[in-house]
Amino acid sequence: MISGNGDKRRTLIVVFLRGAADGLALVPPVTDDHYYRARPRLGIDPKQAIKLDDRFGLHPKLSPLTAAWQEGDLAIVHACGTEDQTRSHFEAQDLMEHGGLVAGGWLGRFLCTQPIESRGALTCVAVGKALPECLLGAPSVTVMESLDEFAIGGQTPQFGSQLEKLYAMQRGQLGTAARDTFAALLRIEAMRTTRYRPGNQATYGRDDFSDGLSQLARLIKANVGLEAASIDLAGWDSHFGQQGQVEGLAAKLAGGLAAFRQDLGARMATTTVVVMTEFGRTVEENSAFGTDHGRGSALWVLGGGVQGGKVHGDWHGLNPEVLEKRGILGGYGDLPVWNNYRNVLAPVLARHGAKSGPGGLSTVFPDFDLKPFKLFG
Repeated sequence: MISGNGDKRRTLIVVFLRGAADGLALVPPVTDDHYYRARPRLGIDPKQAIKLDDRFGLHPKLSPLTAAWQEGDLAIVHACGTEDQTRSHFEAQDLMEHGGLVAGGWLGRFLCTQPIESRGALTCVAVGKALPECLLGAPSVTVMESLDEFAIGGQTPQFGSQLEKLYAMQRGQLGTAARDTFAALLRIEAMRTTRYRPGNQATYGRDDFSDGLSQLARLIKANVGLEAASIDLAGWDSHFGQQGQVEGLAAKLAGGLAAFRQDLGARMATTTVVVMTEFGRTVEENSAFGTDHGRGSALWVLGGGVQGGKVHGDWHGLNPEVLEKRGILGGYGDLPVWNNYRNVLAPVLARHGAKSGPGGLSTVFPDFDLKPFKLFG
C-alpha cells in the first residue's frame, strides 16, 4: 500500500482541453435552426450527429463515447464556463484553474482538505511537463510525462538504495513521506519491467493523450493510492479551418476516453473523469472557416454514479435575443454562461470526499455562492 488509503478512495481525473474547445461543435444543438443559420458551413450535419436527446447531438468523431452515454455513465453540462469576460486564454484558464480570484488551484485546495493519512507519493499525478495551475498548493504532486521518468538515480540504482538507507533513519512526516516515495519507486519499477496489457480488450491510440490515460489507468489498477490526476489535450484554438482541426482532436479525445473506460471496467464505478475547457467559441462562424473566442462551452462528467445520458443545466437556445451581444454589426452574439463550472465541480468533489461548509467545498471555492448540480444519485 503506497498511501494510507490504498486507493480505497475514489480517483478523480481532470482533462483540460486547452485552447477553448467549441462546445457547439462537440455537442451541437441539432434541432435549433439558428445554429445552422449562424454556421452554414461549419454546422454539424444532423444526419451525421449522434443523437443525444430532442435538442442535442454528439460530433460524429465522438462516436466511441456512444456506449457511455447510452449506459448512463456520461453527463454533459452545456453553456458552461466562468464569469470571465476577457475572452483571453490566459485570463480564463487562470480563473478557472484557480477556482476564482484566490491563491492556489481548486484541485490543490481540495486535496488539502483530505485526511493527512491518505497522502502519499502517488496521491496526485500531473501528466505533462509542468504543474497545472489547478494543482497549485497541493500537498504532494508527481509531474511526469511517463512512468519511466519516475526514478531516483537514473542509471545508477545504487544511489537510490543509499538514499533509502539514509531516510530510513528519519522519523515523523519526513520519514513517512520518504518511505512512501521509495515504496512507490518499487511499485513503478515493477510496472516498468512488465508489459502492460489493458483490460477488457481495450485498445489505446498511439497519441500522447491516449498514452497518458493508459498510464493513469495502470496506476489506478495498481492500487498505489491515486486520488487525483490531471492531463491536457491542447490545440483547440480554431480560428482557421476548424472542421479538420476539431475532427482530429475529437477523435483523440473520444478514442482515449473510451479506451480508458473499457480498460478500467468495474473500476470506473469509483473513478470520475471531468472534461473542461476555458471558454467556448462564437456562435457564428467567421470568414476563415473557423470560430473566434466566445463564452459558454460544454463540460463533461464521465464515471460511476453520475446521472448520465442527460444534458444538465439551463439552456435557452441560440436565438440572438438570448445571446451575449458583440460588436456593432448585430447578428449573432456569444453563447452565455448559464451554468457556472463551480456548480458542476462541487458535486464531483463531494463524491470524492469533500464536505460542505468551511474546511470543505467553501474552502475549495471561496467567495462563491455554490448551487451544486444534482449530478449523482
